[in-house]
Amino acid sequence: MSVLYDGGAPGTTRFVKDDLPVAARTVGLTLRFWEIRNAERLERVIAVLNNERPDGVYASGGRLIVNNQKRIVDFALKSRLPSVYSDRAPVEAGGLMSYAADLADAYRRVAVYVDKILKGAKPADLPIEQPTKFELVINLKTAKQISLTIPPNVLNRADKVIR
Repeated sequence: MSVLYDGGAPGTTRFVKDDLPVAARTVGLTLRFWEIRNAERLERVIAVLNNERPDGVYASGGRLIVNNQKRIVDFALKSRLPSVYSDRAPVEAGGLMSYAADLADAYRRVAVYVDKILKGAKPADLPIEQPTKFELVINLKTAKQISLTIPPNVLNRADKVIR
């Protein structure tokens, strides 16, 4: 699996270099990392991937990945590669699937914090929160287009299925 990531995004880089390899090893997945620092680099990586034909593509977060999501989605579709993303927007644009924090839930939590701060709470006194609600989004139109069957037990776990 090829992993595309924005080398200028510290949180994404830490996740890709530290956390993702550990998770991949537990399921026997081999990863190849591609650092993207600009659009030209993305085009060079896509040219290499066209020749190498990876089993799939994971596009992690970061500004450059988000700004080039259409190009990445189009490449994966044209190449008939399964593609996984770190948020739902690329899946709605034709990517195969995403599993990520539910942004609507996260924004509601932010609103609670803003309310507390406006009522006088000191931001430094508020606890740091991690997302607790995640969503799995699957695009069945894309699965069909790349001739991939999604098992029913996976579809049943999806929070949103695009048909």
